[in-house]
Parts: sequence; C-alpha cells; structure tokens
Amino acid sequence: MENAIEVKNLTKRYKNFLLDDICFNVPSGYICGFIGQNGAGKTTTLRLMLGMAMRDGGEVNILGKPNGDVSVKEDLGVLFDRPYYQPYWTPIRIEKALRPFYKRWDGEAYRRWLQKFLLDPKQKFKTLSRGMMMKLGLAAALSHDAKLLLLDEPTSGLDPVMRDQLLDILRDYIAEEGRSVFFSSHITSDLEKIADYIVYIHKGRIIYSGLKSELTEKYCVVRGGIGELPPEKRVQVIGFREHEHYFSGLIKSGDIGGLPSGIVTEKALLDEIMVHMDREEERMSA
Repeated sequence: MENAIEVKNLTKRYKNFLLDDICFNVPSGYICGFIGQNGAGKTTTLRLMLGMAMRDGGEVNILGKPNGDVSVKEDLGVLFDRPYYQPYWTPIRIEKALRPFYKRWDGEAYRRWLQKFLLDPKQKFKTLSRGMMMKLGLAAALSHDAKLLLLDEPTSGLDPVMRDQLLDILRDYIAEEGRSVFFSSHITSDLEKIADYIVYIHKGRIIYSGLKSELTEKYCVVRGGIGELPPEKRVQVIGFREHEHYFSGLIKSGDIGGLPSGIVTEKALLDEIMVHMDREEERMSA
C-alpha cells in the first residue's frame, strides 16, 4: 500500500524536550489521528514534516517525495490551530496572497466555501471569532485540490456543532480517491468518530502506530470493588488506581481470562488508553 506520509528516525532536540527518533507511516487514502497530550510533540512533528523547523536527524517523505521538495507543497493543505494571516487581511485579500502559490487554485471553490461557512469576504481577519478563523483557514486549505491535509488541533476550542461540521467535511474530502488526512488532536472523541489509523506520541516517543481498531481492541478498561482483584491479575493492570469504593485500570484483552465474575470489563476508548498509559508511566517513574 502506498504511503501518504513516511517518517523515519525523526529527531529534534530542544533544551527541555526531545523528539526521540520517531518512525511511522500513514497509508494513502485514510484519515490518521495523531494523538498525545499537550506537549507530547505533535506540533513539533508537524513543523518538522513541513520544513518549518530544522531536524537533527531522520527523514520525512510526503506523497512519495522528500518533504524538502518544493513541488510537494502544491499538494498539501495545511491548517494549524490558528491560521497565520495578517490581522487586517480580508478573505478577498487572503485569496490574492495565496493564489500565486497554487497552480490548481480554484477561486469558485473558495467562494463556495466562504458562502457555506457564512464568511463575509470583506471582514478583517482580526475581527473573526476563533471558529470563523478556523473555517477561513479550512476554506483556503480545501480550495487548491490538495491531496493531503495536515491539520494541527483544528477542532480545539470549537463548539460541538462546528466540530461535527468539520468532521463531515473531512469525510466528504476523503471520499475522493487519492486523498489523505493527518489530523492532530487531543480531543479523542473526534478521532473515535472519523479516524482509520492512529499515531500515538507520548513525551516525544511513538507509543503506537497502526489501525485504530487494533489499538482499541487491544485493551479493556477494568473496574471492580476494592480487594476483588487477585494479586496475580493486579500486576497485569496498567494505570491501576484505587478510588474510595472501587479500583479502575487498563488491561490487555488477552489478559482478561481469570478475572473474578464481579469485575467489569469494557472496550477502551482512546482517551482512556491515554490516561491509563500516562498513569502507569508516572507509577513506574515514582
């Protein structure tokens, strides 16, 4: 299967942070969720992928080309958590600035997106709400026939209605052959709805890269009364925590056998996996 993104041994050192020799692939034609808590390295990775920061090691290929190849920019639609436009620019001025950089820029499509998002073509960028800013950035990203969307926290701070609308737009976008999405977010409920693949980064290291279904099927949340969990099963629980009247944690699906009948197991959601993995690391480093 052709990959839309290939990241090999990517490394970046800052004074208080290390992106640690990370590797992952994103297959073409799918939506990949890039998850991890704030500060885990999501934005740093995206900036390196786009050539916006100098890497200390490794390589990145996008749509079959090195990420430094200027021609690949034509096929990318990029949206960060806040679009980078001048405060006094209007949507009309933004189109004038962007059009020369994209051979396939579609002015009619851009105006349709502005109309769909109820954006005034003459309104200054600085006067827009956060949600409207994100809509404007998305309109631009979708108006030059991009083959790959790179989105950094696009739903953060948006209301539930706008978030759901954005997810519908991405579903429609991916329906056209040859298109892919790399979607960074700490709002895992959005990715539960839409992502096919997951790349999970934690403190600058890749914890998981693969099908979302395989990750969520690999673990279960386990809950029960205090004292109900046998010692031999206790050691298999990840992120074990005792509450006032019960315990909770994460357990691999293959380790469920042998649990007492009173203990409840449920399929784990992405945010539950992240929370319990973080608890386990804190426990191990204590």
